[in-house]
Order: sequence, then structure tokens, then C-alpha cells
Amino acid sequence: MQAPHFEIPECPNADVERLKRELGVSGPIAQVLVRRGLGEPERARVFLAGNEEHPSGAFAGMGDAVASILGHVRAGRQITIHGDYDVDGVCSTAVLLRALRRLGASVDSYLPDRASDGYGLNIRTVERLAARGTQLLVTVDCAITAVEEVAAARALGMEVVVTDHHTPRADGALPQAPIVHPAICGYPCRDLCATAVAHKLAQALWRAMGRDASELDDDLDLVALATIADVVPLLGENRALVRRGLCALQSTTKPGLRALMAVAGVDSDKLNERSVGFALAPRINAAGRLYRADAGLELILTEDPVRGAQIAEELDRVNRERRKVELGIRFEAEAQIAALGERAAYVLAGEGWHPGVIGIVASRLAENQHRPVVLIALEGEVGKGSGRSIEGFDLLAGLTACGGHLLRYGGHRAAAGLEIERGRVEEFAAALCAHAERVLGADAAPVERVDAVVGCDELGMELAEELRMLAPYGNGNPGVSLLLADATFADARPMGEGKHVRFTVKSHGACARGVAFGRGSQLPVAEGIPAEATFALEVNEWKGITEPRLVLRHARARTSAAIVELRQTPATSDGEPSSGQPDEELALFALP
Repeated sequence: MQAPHFEIPECPNADVERLKRELGVSGPIAQVLVRRGLGEPERARVFLAGNEEHPSGAFAGMGDAVASILGHVRAGRQITIHGDYDVDGVCSTAVLLRALRRLGASVDSYLPDRASDGYGLNIRTVERLAARGTQLLVTVDCAITAVEEVAAARALGMEVVVTDHHTPRADGALPQAPIVHPAICGYPCRDLCATAVAHKLAQALWRAMGRDASELDDDLDLVALATIADVVPLLGENRALVRRGLCALQSTTKPGLRALMAVAGVDSDKLNERSVGFALAPRINAAGRLYRADAGLELILTEDPVRGAQIAEELDRVNRERRKVELGIRFEAEAQIAALGERAAYVLAGEGWHPGVIGIVASRLAENQHRPVVLIALEGEVGKGSGRSIEGFDLLAGLTACGGHLLRYGGHRAAAGLEIERGRVEEFAAALCAHAERVLGADAAPVERVDAVVGCDELGMELAEELRMLAPYGNGNPGVSLLLADATFADARPMGEGKHVRFTVKSHGACARGVAFGRGSQLPVAEGIPAEATFALEVNEWKGITEPRLVLRHARARTSAAIVELRQTPATSDGEPSSGQPDEELALFALP
């Protein structure tokens, strides 16, 4: 993949100084806030507080869903929660199950099998649930596109309530049932994950029953887990939910979650969005990817510490297996990319690829190639595909444009799934590539958006700790990128069996220690060569020692002194910078 351009958005000195003065933040933090559109002190103050919350009644139609569900609760009728096999689907199922059971409901659950059922609600499942006595079917994390399936359920005598957060059908058709969906129902935070939607529904149910909805706060650990795992934007209410939920997760009393943290090597006192996203969520996801998603559900619901530990060990073992399977598929897919050469989009297919793992591989390849990637697992005459996209390319819109080549598809901008006949893979690949060429144009180079131009003397513990105010980081609120515009590298030493490298970075007489992960033992710019480099700055805790750590993001040999001047640009009499914006003004590249 080619090196990214550095985009440095305009950052008027007057705005920076006002934030420093009114909010008491440092210059680098003020730069970050201004460059992220938070130059007004009140907007910045609201963001830093991170406590946005909206009432469950802000969903149009919430009352209809509550009335339907409580009617069945009071009558003692059988309710089934239909979820999904990923973290969000498992957690949203658990949230609603726990809430309804505490209200005395007769309720069970159904999680589809990835291999035999596929994604979402299908006719076969509807028929099975009707046969076993389900009278109310409540979907979570699915069914906003299941118009025919919901109609079939109603024809079989079941009432249905649909809760979801995915993109509706392109033709605008919606299931004929009460719907709780943040975008469709006009909720102020349109980007809630399914578990947050289920939590809002649970709150509404409890209030309607005269119960204290704050008692449901003990499930905010699940809301945070799912919000991070589902890669929804960590802004607005999502940001607040994750902040509160991470605190709840640190002190969770759920035996299964505590056991999962233990097998994953996560210290609850140091738990953050990274440990959730890279240690806890993959282990729950692994169950649904390879075997049974209900293992994750049982882990969450069990009250038995011994059973919780057993399931956590099972999930850890399955996750190790998932990594091996993923690596094998990735090698084969990378070989196909090398054979295909440069493309605007890649559609790769293979025999024996596990359909539960191809989405992870597609994500890795999309990041590395900076191209949308779809992987298809072929078996018999039909293939199951999973795709991941990049900033600037709507994958669901791409599949819609190529829909004539597909049996079925669904998802959203960044990720989607599909089914396709074996004989149509090549024509689909050509169609998606042509569509991507039209959308992305000739230049689809990645962009590194710079949040603050800093000096090496500022990269210490004080700033590292101050940056924590901006967390949680993730989609919509990416980690902060700090630019040293006049840096040189020295004393590079390999670490981690040559997979990583540590080094010293110097600039204007100051120096700091840094590390580059996953780049091998060589730095992107030779030692002693003037460079422009971006870093993340973290608080690193290791063996009882706490220190600031610079993590290299990108570096390139410096070709101009223009960027060096940005940090100390003199202001004119009206407070505006005297120099213009850098030439490289490109869209933000932020991978999910």
C-alpha cells in the first residue's frame, strides 16, 4: 500500500487560544478539538463531558412496541427473542432476556447458526418457532429487511416486534410490525448499536411497568461491549454509553465476563476500549464464527462461576483456532491479490474457506490494500461472501449496484454479506470493480489526518494523560495523530523477534522514545534523515512502571519546510493565521 498523504486541517490560532483559556486545556488538546470541529467552547465542553443521553420515548413508535410486548408478558404468552451470532446480536439478546425475565415473562431465545441459517430471520426459522409455540417474536440486531419473513410469521399466528439498527431495504419496504430502530424512528442518536436499542426498549418496558429503569444499569457492561465490537461511531450518546459501560464492565458481577477477562489476560482495573475490542469481543465472536453462538450467550447469562470459567476457556480455545483458520485464508487471498494486480476493488473466492472467518480477513486486506474487499467462501454451487470497505466507498451501495449478480445481500457502508451462485463470481467481481472505479476515481490513496502539530518537548506524561479526556477512541473518534514536522530517527533496535522496532526520535534538541508495531525491524525513514512523522501518545504500564510511549503511525522523508512553520504560525491582527492551509486537503481515511 502506498504511503498516506498528511492532511492538516485549518486550525486558527484564535480558536486554539480561546479553548486553552476557557477550558484550561493544553495547546495540543486545543488543536485536536479545533481540527475535529469542536472549536466553540460549549461544543468542546459537551464533548469532553461525554454524558449525552436521550429518553427511550424519543423513538417514534416505542409505545406500540412496549404495548405489544407487555400484553404478552401479562398474559403469560411465550415470547422468543431472535438475535444474531455476533457480539452485538448476542449482547442484545441477553439484555432483553434479562430484562423480561426480571419482569416475570415467559421468554426464550433463538440465535441463528451462521452455516445453516445464515444471517437474519428466515422462513425456516419462523416455521420452527411457530411449531414450538412462540406467540410473540421479538427480533434484535436483525429483520429490518425481513418483510416477507415477518409477514410469514404473522400468517402463522405470531405477533412480531422488530428492533434493529441496520440499513433498510433499497425499495423502502419495511416489515408490517412495531419497529424500534434509531434511524427509522427518528431517535436523536441514529447510530446506536442493537444492544443499545435493546437497552432503551428494556428501559421503556420497565417504566411502563412502574419499575425503576436505573436497575437495568447493570447491563451497561453489555452495551459498551457491543457498541465497541460493532464499530458504530463513538460520538454523542454512544460515547456516553461506552464511558459508563466501561466502568460497569470493570466492576461487573457477571461470572462469565469476569472469567473471560481472566483467560484473555485483561486486568479489569486497566480495561479500556482497546482491550474490549481486541481481547474480549473476538473471543465471543469466535463462537458464532466457527461453532455455536449460544456459547457467548450462555457465558453472559450464567450465574455459576465454575460454568462461566468453563465457557470462557472454550471461547479462548475456539478463538485460537479461529486465528489459525484466518491465517490460512489470508495467505491464499493475498496470493490472489498479487496475481490480480492493482484493482479498485477486490473480489476473492476460495474452496474450503470458512464463511465465519472471511469477514475478518476481508477487513485486514481492506486496511492493507486500501481498497474495498469481498471474500467468498465457495461450497457446492453457492458461495457466501463477506465484504469490508474503506472511507469514501459505500459497500452496501456497491452491492446494490451489482445486485443483479447476487442471490441476496445486506449490511451497511462499511461491512456487508452476500450469497452468490458460483458461476456468477467473475461477473460480479468485474461489476464491483467497475463501480469502485467510478466512485473512487483514479486516486484512492489513504490519508493520515493530523490532529495536532507538536514539538518533541511536549510529548511527555502530562500530554499522554490529558489525551485520555478524549477517549473512548474508535470509529468516529479515532485515536489522536500528533505530527512531528522536523524529526529524525536514531538507535533503532528490533524487538518481538523482529516484528517490531523501538527507536529514539529527535526534534529541535529534544528526544523521546518510540516504538513501531508490526513493521518489521526497519523504520520507514532511515536514521538521520529529516522526516515528517505522526504518532499516537499513550500511557504505557509495564511491570509496575508507568511512562509515556510514542507509537509510530506513519513517517516519510521531509521534502518541504512548510509543515514545520504550522506550529508557530504568527497570527494577524484579527487572530487568523497569516499563512494558508496546506495543499494536501484530502478526506479523512478512518478504517472501522
